[in-house]
Parts: sequence; structure tokens; C-alpha cells
Amino acid sequence: MSTEHPAVQRVTTDLAAHGLHPEITWFDDAVTTAQSAADALGVEVGQIANSLIFTLDDEPILVLTSGAHRVDTEYLGAQLGGTIGRASKETVKEATGQVIGGVAPVGHPGAVRTFVDTALQQYPEIWAAAGHPKTVFPTTYEQLLRITAGTATAVEE
Repeated sequence: MSTEHPAVQRVTTDLAAHGLHPEITWFDDAVTTAQSAADALGVEVGQIANSLIFTLDDEPILVLTSGAHRVDTEYLGAQLGGTIGRASKETVKEATGQVIGGVAPVGHPGAVRTFVDTALQQYPEIWAAAGHPKTVFPTTYEQLLRITAGTATAVEE
């Protein structure tokens, strides 16, 4: 399959603007869970960077978390000084231009405040969605911080 999907094109354009040109992997079926993505790639589930949109006091935020665990919204909200809630699918689409299951760390219509799970730093290679539920691309923890202007943050105690 080609990268002709508009959301994937925005991701690859954004990555290129940051000097990155990773190969986008397209799967035959959607990989909407970290485990299904890890299985398809033959990697540990912790190497999958889940791109999750939450709201922090009604502002959309992006949390890139290791697929090996869940975001503790009470803990993270306390760390960030606010209340974290799940974003609606409409909020996700508005904030990122992408659909749940395919949200990438980049390629959004505007800046989204981003927090990158410190648990991801233990892996030399991380895989993130590329704007579509059937796509992923390889990256590193340092690259995720740089391309998202993200803040390194523990997302659970």
C-alpha cells in the first residue's frame, strides 16, 4: 500500500521537516492495540509508543506512552496540576487530524502539548503510528522528544 493517505502524508512531511525519513510500515489489517502492533512487528509491547489524546482541564494533550502499561490519569493530572480526562473521538480528530488507532506523534494541524513517557527511554527502537491505523514507523526516544517538543514525563507511579 502506498503512503497516499492524506494523514500519513502529513506525518511523513512533518518527519522530513525534522530531518527524519523513516520507512512507513503498512499492515494488511489495522493494528489498534499495542499488543497487535508488537506482534506484527516482532518486538516487545513496551516498544510501541501509544499516542493517546487526553484533555487537561479541557485542553487536548498528547501522551506518548509505552504499550507495556497504562496512563494513570490521576497521577499524571496531579503531576501536571490539573484534571485529566479521556478525549472524545471528535476532540482527537480535531486536535490531530487523525483517527483513534492511528494517531501519530506528529502531522497535526496545530501544536498539541505533548508528554513522552519516560518508560520508553529504555528501548533503542520505538514504533509509533504514522497517521493511519494500519501504519507505524520506527523512531527513538530522543527523536520523539525532539519532533514533538515533548516533555519527558512519568505517566504512572
